[in-house]
Amino acid sequence: MVLFSYNTIGISAGDTMETIKWVENTMPKTQDTQLSVMSLEKVNEARQFHESFPQYEKTPLLQLKSMATELGLKSFFVKDESYRFGLNAFKVLGGSFAMANYIAEKLHKDVGQMTYQYLTSPQLKKEFGQATFFTATDGNHGRGVAWAANKLGQKSVVLMPKGSTKPRFDNIAKEGASVTIEEVNYDECVRKANAMAEATPNGVMVQDTAWDGYEKIPSWIMEGYGTMASEAVEQLKEAGIDRPTHIFIQAGVGSLAGAVQGYFANLYPSNCPTTVIMEAQVADCLFRSASTSDGHIEFATGDLNTIMAGLACGEPNTISFDILKNHSHFFISCPDWVSALGMRMLASPLKGDTPVISGESGAVGMGLIATIMTNPQYKDLKKALKLDKNSSVLMFSTEGDTDPENWRNIVWGGKQIL
Repeated sequence: MVLFSYNTIGISAGDTMETIKWVENTMPKTQDTQLSVMSLEKVNEARQFHESFPQYEKTPLLQLKSMATELGLKSFFVKDESYRFGLNAFKVLGGSFAMANYIAEKLHKDVGQMTYQYLTSPQLKKEFGQATFFTATDGNHGRGVAWAANKLGQKSVVLMPKGSTKPRFDNIAKEGASVTIEEVNYDECVRKANAMAEATPNGVMVQDTAWDGYEKIPSWIMEGYGTMASEAVEQLKEAGIDRPTHIFIQAGVGSLAGAVQGYFANLYPSNCPTTVIMEAQVADCLFRSASTSDGHIEFATGDLNTIMAGLACGEPNTISFDILKNHSHFFISCPDWVSALGMRMLASPLKGDTPVISGESGAVGMGLIATIMTNPQYKDLKKALKLDKNSSVLMFSTEGDTDPENWRNIVWGGKQIL
């Protein structure tokens, strides 16, 4: 008996409902020079660095067996990053590893020497001194940079775009950062933070996006994100899955998406899982770029207002974009209701499954997968993806309730139900 249909989960098609948009990747391939950024060797190096932290533990990979059965999948796994270093999100993996690489380069040392013990030692202060790390953020990345800077005895300055919430601001400020909310969108905050870094003695821009002339630090950040993917692969094998058939990964600027895609493309060079890149609809620069099919980057502009604050980025990371257009299979543009649906489903799963406290930018995969599998409106997408009873699906819940009040308004209060 089917207990779960598209009518009962609030996603039946209506005249006023925003529609999920999708496109298969037909962009021309390049020479794939950026794939080496996510080589297995570099990801292993990043993971060894993270393992040196006393706060390090693998985050859970949850197998939702009842959900898989209900949706008609073979297996369904959620990587829960709300447990990462006590920071409620995965982002610290990137910022901390980029900072370690920067310090190593300045000291002419190998990053393998940059253990937590060394980076927090009086010796490091004597050899390196103090830098000020600048960044722009919608919340999680800035908190990760501020936390790492605080632990390492360094300074940090964080700029947030207009509309940023007080809980996310407070979490960054608690780590000792100088943090402000600017009256501009995320992409303008990036430019402003970069100008401040360039004008500050020992100022360093630590940003999870890349542009021409700024590639080294974003590459290190992406390598840091690889720790999450590496853990997931080990945990899948422990669960009896040698290789997932499908990976759903969300994108803002695309650094995370490019990191996950790059890692799996290197791990399975001849048989990479079908990778689905998801974006917030108001900030779907990758979807727009893929839709033109010419391989050129398209921007999303304006205020980029979405509940998926971590995905509210309109200008893609150039490194990631090259990886994604060479290896990703589908790009999907998701209205806010998709994320809200995913938040509620993960928080209140079927009997026997473990609940997941997943934030607005973390839950979009759950809402999308459920919609594809249960709503006949998207039968063509389901067919194109070849999602069926033989599919083993992996998604990443990249944050917990980083804005607790809004999380409760959505999950408890029914906000964003259509």
